[in-house]
Amino acid sequence: MRYLAIDYGTKRTGLAICDRDETIVSPLAVIQGQKELLKRIVDVVETESVEAVVLGLPLNMDNSEGFQAKRVLQFAEQLKKLLEVPIHFQDERLSTFSAEEKLAPAELTRKKKKKRLDAVAAAAILEAFLEQKNI
Repeated sequence: MRYLAIDYGTKRTGLAICDRDETIVSPLAVIQGQKELLKRIVDVVETESVEAVVLGLPLNMDNSEGFQAKRVLQFAEQLKKLLEVPIHFQDERLSTFSAEEKLAPAELTRKKKKKRLDAVAAAAILEAFLEQKNI
């Protein structure tokens, strides 16, 4: 199944995608801001033949839903109105930390890291989702 992962943020939103065999996960894009965010995600779902969406859910360390998790759930409600594919949630607590570790050896400038970080975090979310799904 072809999944699109979303690392939602108010400033930047990272996207990652996997192949149909669910073996290769690739960072796809970082979308700046909120303007046309929903439209761009719908376009990606259509052009990439996405069959399901995985949305990172930033839970608190005690598993409770904080302010940002509530924002993600509101965003999911907006997406559900526009998409005909299922939306799954994946705990994303340490996805940004994981993404920073993956980018560290690349010796990128701070600005270049920032541009890629959210897509790499989305890839980490999707990898975790696929790993749990296949257990």
